[in-house]
Amino acid sequence: MLFMEFALWLKGEVDRSSLNVTRVFDVFAERYDAWYDKPFGKSAFNLEIACITSLYKSLKQPSLEIGVGTGRFAEVLKIKYGIDSSVGVLGFAKKRGITVIRGKGEELPFLDKSFGAIFIIVTLCFVDEPIKVLEEASRVLRDDGYIILGLILRESPWANFYMRKGSAGNVFYKVARFYSLNELEAMLQKTNLKITEASSTIFEAPTEKPLRFENPRKGCYKNAGFVAIKTQKRR
Repeated sequence: MLFMEFALWLKGEVDRSSLNVTRVFDVFAERYDAWYDKPFGKSAFNLEIACITSLYKSLKQPSLEIGVGTGRFAEVLKIKYGIDSSVGVLGFAKKRGITVIRGKGEELPFLDKSFGAIFIIVTLCFVDEPIKVLEEASRVLRDDGYIILGLILRESPWANFYMRKGSAGNVFYKVARFYSLNELEAMLQKTNLKITEASSTIFEAPTEKPLRFENPRKGCYKNAGFVAIKTQKRR
């Protein structure tokens, strides 16, 4: 029944609101993970990793990734714990050596102030309540810890590129929602988080060809294909 539902959805006969992100990643986990081994996916991943690691100074353990997916980022960034609502992707993450927990970012099953570093990489665009996810991340973060966000801003030409792919039937971008920098800053304000540092990468025009490597630029550029933002609790 589930596969029939997705088949109808891809034909445009089922409304997006009748499905949820967890089902998408459960059904298409293998396809999602394989994207990172394709020429474009591999090149984009390397650029995003370089961007995130440029913000690594002063990060403390233990670390957690909310929306760990198949564990690609957690494995390379040496993030020990990962949580995701999709059983399908968690199987891949576990094989990559991540200690995985099934759960939602809106209801983290951890004690207050449990982690020194928390990563939310290309995840806010897939959750139902991004503010609640940020509130929960702040709750389980130590007072001296940092939250690193990885995302594509809505102002970026890459966001429009991906949204068009979603409209054309891409199962992942069909359920994604991109936020503007102003929207993100408002969410951080509401959750008592402040930006301490940012880094940006992928300044090429949108393409499906492999991307050339470039060093990340310090700061948050709205036209970048990927931005990493380091935040901490307001004191």
